[in-house]
Amino acid sequence: MKKIQNSYKKSGVNISIANKFVKHIAKLSNKNVKKRDKSFSKYNIGAFGSVFDISNIGIKDPVIVSCTDGVGTKLDLANKFKKFDTIGIDLVAMCVNDLIVQGAKPLFFLDYIAIGKMNLKKTKSILKGILQGCKLSDCKLIGGETAEMPGIYSKDKFDLAGFSVGIVSKKKILTKNNVKKENLILAIPSSGIHSNGYSLVRSILNKKSISKKMRYELLKPTKIYSKEILRLVNKNLINSAAHITGGGLIENIIRSVPDNLSIDIDLSKIKTGHIFKWLKSNNISDMEMLKTFNCGVGFCIIVDKAKSNKIKKYFNNTYKPYEIGVISNRKKKINLFNSIKW
Repeated sequence: MKKIQNSYKKSGVNISIANKFVKHIAKLSNKNVKKRDKSFSKYNIGAFGSVFDISNIGIKDPVIVSCTDGVGTKLDLANKFKKFDTIGIDLVAMCVNDLIVQGAKPLFFLDYIAIGKMNLKKTKSILKGILQGCKLSDCKLIGGETAEMPGIYSKDKFDLAGFSVGIVSKKKILTKNNVKKENLILAIPSSGIHSNGYSLVRSILNKKSISKKMRYELLKPTKIYSKEILRLVNKNLINSAAHITGGGLIENIIRSVPDNLSIDIDLSKIKTGHIFKWLKSNNISDMEMLKTFNCGVGFCIIVDKAKSNKIKKYFNNTYKPYEIGVISNRKKKINLFNSIKW
């Protein structure tokens, strides 16, 4: 018999390992499915499409909200430090934190993992973080795609993308049209750098070594704000919100304020953590910091002044909101006062 020269496995794609990973996903996913959902969710993982039962949600005039995002070059540090169990939390956070900006409750999540060579230990670790992120945001992982792509990615490299869907009543949608003059801008602290600005972080690391403690700080997962924000939405305590991601505080807060109003920010009120002080010490200007990193502010809410004290009781001390600005009607869209106290 003529010897077979070519095969998919020889070309770099190992389907048997991929199938083992799919079975692992299905096993873990089904553990987290409530009994009443089993008939819909039991066969989602590995199927051509995933189903989700919305018949018992109980939201009047429901509107679907969807978003997609990734983790960016923070993945490169996960590879460099060989720590993969929290990067999945980042992936979920980047998606669901965008959903709640519009007041939507996260329902379900799908992931996309592209990798140069299937590594079960690595992909299981990544999945652990994704499931933890879904648990923290009270949404279900109902499907996804894992692609082994030799030649596109080198052996150890990988990329992640997430897709999330949420739901909100028409009357509860947060839009910038709800914002009024003299509304307060409250900052909710970040857990760290979150998932933006890592190309600059990596550039700094190319020139210096760091401690094990600093490695932990750099890979600390993005804070998921869904539980706190949705409580405020249900109590009608928020007018508008902003997830502080790429572009920093300056470029993201603008997206949540109508064209006829402006934003006054007192930079001296911003509470920066140690990690941002360290970044600033690497010859980065204040404005570059503000446009690249969250600088300690992971999320912003715009609220009526009379409601600000009531809002704070829904947060623990670590993430308690505090005032950094006010909505005005100046000619300039965003007005920065004083300086950040690094």
